[in-house]
Amino acid sequence: MQKTVFVVDDSGTNLAMAEEALEKNYRVITLSSAAKMFAVMQKVTPDLILLDIEMPELDGFEALRRLKANEVHADIPVIFLTGMTDASIEAEGLEMGAVDFITKPFSAPVLKNRIRTHLSIDELIRERTAQLEQLQNGLMLILADIVESRDKATGGHLERTSGYVKILAEAMLARGVYADELRGMNLDLLASSARLHDVGKVALPDSVLNRLGSLTQEEFEMIKTHTVAGEQLIDKILARTGDMAFLRNAKLFASCHHERWDGSGYPRKLQEMEIPIQGRILAVADFYDALLSDRPYKIVYTEEAVVGIISDNAGKLFDPLIVGVFLEVKEQFSEIRKSYAR
Repeated sequence: MQKTVFVVDDSGTNLAMAEEALEKNYRVITLSSAAKMFAVMQKVTPDLILLDIEMPELDGFEALRRLKANEVHADIPVIFLTGMTDASIEAEGLEMGAVDFITKPFSAPVLKNRIRTHLSIDELIRERTAQLEQLQNGLMLILADIVESRDKATGGHLERTSGYVKILAEAMLARGVYADELRGMNLDLLASSARLHDVGKVALPDSVLNRLGSLTQEEFEMIKTHTVAGEQLIDKILARTGDMAFLRNAKLFASCHHERWDGSGYPRKLQEMEIPIQGRILAVADFYDALLSDRPYKIVYTEEAVVGIISDNAGKLFDPLIVGVFLEVKEQFSEIRKSYAR
């Protein structure tokens, strides 16, 4: 399969030269501005970008800053095209994350050789990244299994909520709901890390975690501590492994999934946009699954009733924009539950 190369330059001559040099070996998309590049990237993700520095409105340096700020696009190799020979310019670009510079006017052999080299390096990095993600997913599944092996009442809850989070996040992005926040996230990784939202339950005694019948007020207060316990446990893992996106997400899922839009939740009584988007999404997903699940300390609601409760509490317990998206995709939630009943 051909690799996709973006060539971004405000010079039509340079675009034509680059396309002629590369079109036999790559899928080449030529773009006359950085703004057009970002528009196209909403549908097409390139394997490498050739980026002119000196462009009107949005220059190459600012375009690179925006690429690096977006988690989805941050790892795409960027080679600067420039007519400047100032060593300080090159140093600044490399420090920002550009992988190379090609001086204009460029020759076809140089262009092809540099691109081939960096795509080979990028392929190796992608393989290593895939291995790391596989390891991360394995760790999450093991921790989630530990939680569910202790909490006898939650069978399948963590896996289902992960699926709900994926559905909601994708639907929100497609509809432009909090798209600026979600566009920079790996949604597969985001959903997978939601499996750790109840990891703090490992700190609870079995007598409380698997209590038959209604909980006392004291026991309920103890249950509520699983949010902070989960946050602290993931903090300890972060301290030993370094900063990883899936652990940052997991920490926010663990600490915030019982916060409520009106500030009535726990553990910190956060309100509205004070609650991280991870917590606002999972609040809906977790509530939906919990009310439909058989637990020793509560009745099981019908799906119609649960959807009605969530709808009625838009702007009260739940982010109203997220509830709006949930109501559009609730059938997909139902399909996930049915798949576990088979």
